[in-house]
Amino acid sequence: MVLNYIWIAFFIIAFIIALVKLIFFGDMEVFPAMMDATFSSSKTAFEISLGLTGVLSLWLGIMKIGEEGGVINVFSRLLSPVFTKLFPDIPKGHPATGSIFMNIAANMLGLDNAATPLGLKAMEQLQEINTKKDTASNPMIMFLVLNTSGLTIIPIGILVYRAQLGAAQPTDIFIPILLATFFSTLAGVIVTSLYQRINLLNRTLLLTLGGLCLAVATVMWGFSQFDKDQMNVISTAVANILLMTIIIGFIVAGMRKKVNVYDAFIEGAKNGFTTAVRIIPYLVAILVAIGVFRASGAMDALINGIEWSVAACGMDAEFVKALPTALMKPLSGSGARGMMVDTMTAYGADSFAGRLSCIFQGSTDTTFYILAVYFGSVGIKYTRHAVTCGLLADLAGIIAAIFIAYFFFG
Repeated sequence: MVLNYIWIAFFIIAFIIALVKLIFFGDMEVFPAMMDATFSSSKTAFEISLGLTGVLSLWLGIMKIGEEGGVINVFSRLLSPVFTKLFPDIPKGHPATGSIFMNIAANMLGLDNAATPLGLKAMEQLQEINTKKDTASNPMIMFLVLNTSGLTIIPIGILVYRAQLGAAQPTDIFIPILLATFFSTLAGVIVTSLYQRINLLNRTLLLTLGGLCLAVATVMWGFSQFDKDQMNVISTAVANILLMTIIIGFIVAGMRKKVNVYDAFIEGAKNGFTTAVRIIPYLVAILVAIGVFRASGAMDALINGIEWSVAACGMDAEFVKALPTALMKPLSGSGARGMMVDTMTAYGADSFAGRLSCIFQGSTDTTFYILAVYFGSVGIKYTRHAVTCGLLADLAGIIAAIFIAYFFFG
């Protein structure tokens, strides 16, 4: 229901802004631009879905081998003590636990192409135990918030963009990104737990969160010892080795269980095309609304209003120059990436705004895109508190990013 109101608001606000620009400023190009945005956004939605087909088929096939080979059940048993606390509505040892873990691990390593199909598989398994098929369950919402909070250990893409745009030290935003995305994820878990009345003050979760904090700190310290070239080589190598290890490991596990791995792969891969087709309407709906909102100038008006308000309060408004990336990130990953590049181009890769835009880009994920794709793949219409929790996690990431940027670069 919340997504419905937000979707309507995008169009109404965009239309009002466009009318104001036409009547008071004589801007004859605004409505053609908005119409162009509807067509281009629809095309983009289809191309994204089409582009996902091959990757979905590959990883859903691999996941099917892992499922029949018992690998997913192994992950489920290992994670059961933690996930029974964080996802109390998932039956103990259910395969969804392993799929959720695989998705989160892929996201943490920045393996977007692998993370999406793994996440869609997890959503299908969560839908199997969902008693109301058109309404998001508590485990679905917690899983979505973990995705939208964007926990990433290796933000390799952002580092590459900084290097290409002439940053003196592209890796100087590495630790700030890890800190910001960690706070975003932590806030998402806490907020969702409050909504779902999950008790986080128990030994298992406290030890797990403490261990994660230590692990993140260790990774941050370890990577901070390398220069940008070494970091790029090591992070890329780790990602590729991990992916290939997963594929080979699943195949070997299937062979040990005497599974016909080829037939299992084909059976799982068949779902790739149907899943990609199923999410097209949802992507078209959200991307067209975002495109119209941008083309109308509503985003620019919002940024200008924030900058004026901050300056009126006597505060430093330097961070506002990077806000387009933060505001666009929940709506569109490619749009936020474009905003990040534009900010670095306009103000310099090593400027405060340029660095902050990179931290914004890495601190959260595309909330509405993830909601549209994941919920759309299983036909969820009523998202309950998913949008609220996702956006609050985004807000925590944005606030954390601003303070961290001032701490490191201000």
